[in-house]
Amino acid sequence: MKILVVGGGGREHAIVKAIKKNKEVSEIFVLPGNGGMADDATLVPIGAKETDKIVDFAAKSGIDYAIVAPDDPLVLGTVDKLSAAGIPCFGPDKKAAIIEGSKAFSKDLMQKYGIPTAKYKVFTDEKAALDYISGESFPLVIKADGLALGKGVIIAESLREAQSAVKSMMEDKVFGESGAKIVVEEFLTGPEVSVLTFTDGKTVVPMVSSMDHKRALDGDKGLNTGGMGTIAPNPYYTDEIAARCMREIFIPTIDAMNKEGRTFKGCLYFGLMLTENGPKVIEYNCRFGDPETQVVLPLLKSDLLTVMKATTFGTLDKTPVEFEDGYACCVIMASKGYPSAYEKGYEITVADEVKDGVYFAGAKLKDGKLVTDGGRVLGVTAKGETLKEAIDKAYAKVKKVSFANAYYRKDIGARALKAGDK
Repeated sequence: MKILVVGGGGREHAIVKAIKKNKEVSEIFVLPGNGGMADDATLVPIGAKETDKIVDFAAKSGIDYAIVAPDDPLVLGTVDKLSAAGIPCFGPDKKAAIIEGSKAFSKDLMQKYGIPTAKYKVFTDEKAALDYISGESFPLVIKADGLALGKGVIIAESLREAQSAVKSMMEDKVFGESGAKIVVEEFLTGPEVSVLTFTDGKTVVPMVSSMDHKRALDGDKGLNTGGMGTIAPNPYYTDEIAARCMREIFIPTIDAMNKEGRTFKGCLYFGLMLTENGPKVIEYNCRFGDPETQVVLPLLKSDLLTVMKATTFGTLDKTPVEFEDGYACCVIMASKGYPSAYEKGYEITVADEVKDGVYFAGAKLKDGKLVTDGGRVLGVTAKGETLKEAIDKAYAKVKKVSFANAYYRKDIGARALKAGDK
């Protein structure tokens, strides 16, 4: 089988490495991929949002199955166009991808169908938004409605910060048209949990839970990033809470999308807050999370491609999806200065014995050498029978990867260990 993967980051590298294990796979193409993936797949210099070029390449190359991984091409309808060209895909169509493409849509969906989430208001008028927040208590969460590279959420600690957030989104248009509509919602507190699920629109199968570390600096300080590391499973996500989420959130969301005529197939990501009043949805993503994927997929015992195809063809209820009992930890190695200004172009060296657990994101080939080409450069993942073992192994691997200007957090998993994990 010839497989096409759309995307170019660490998430896509993790997917490629898992897909390679299937013996029926003869070739994997990644569009555009990155230089660090060159040993695992054929890189094609077509951007993830160049839908027509992607479809043309897939048709001419005899692709048997396509995996559309990032949010932008999903929201743009890449799955629709590939499917129309006769190429089966993993991922939701455009109508279903709106669950991430519009935060206002997802909040309205939850309100309509009684799915627990934070109290909120939607605004398209700046003055109305400013009038509303002046009467609210803080902190408040201000969200751009559309996609904003994971940066369209601001936690405002004061009225002044909230006013600045509204102005930057609606008047200054820092997120373009994504901020023309905003969502203002109450600030929830409690442990955060990420749960990715496989679904074919009828059956929903949760994957191993995980815990992301968004802040740039140790101790959960500094600016928000795309993620500085993850561990799995999340110790706060007990069997009792998992059952409650399935009953109150996961199944109702799939049912709600069906009732709206927006059947969702692929990976539906649930960002959850475990509040004192029970689990609530912070956000939906219409795809695998990054870097959650880098700890979840290494724990998957079942064949990933087989499971993906089951979501496409509606046979997930007949397809076993099993995970290992152990733990995984991923430490992101970034360029110093990320997520603000940083330098790139430094050579990356990786010891042969740790290559299996390294997932590249911001890297490219230059004059035959692999060099840094982004803020989050790569993720280093390790597994263990206990969480502490997985963490220790991951940091031991980090020492065998090097590039100038490298930065990484030293406390990935520390919070989970304090939660009483093994």
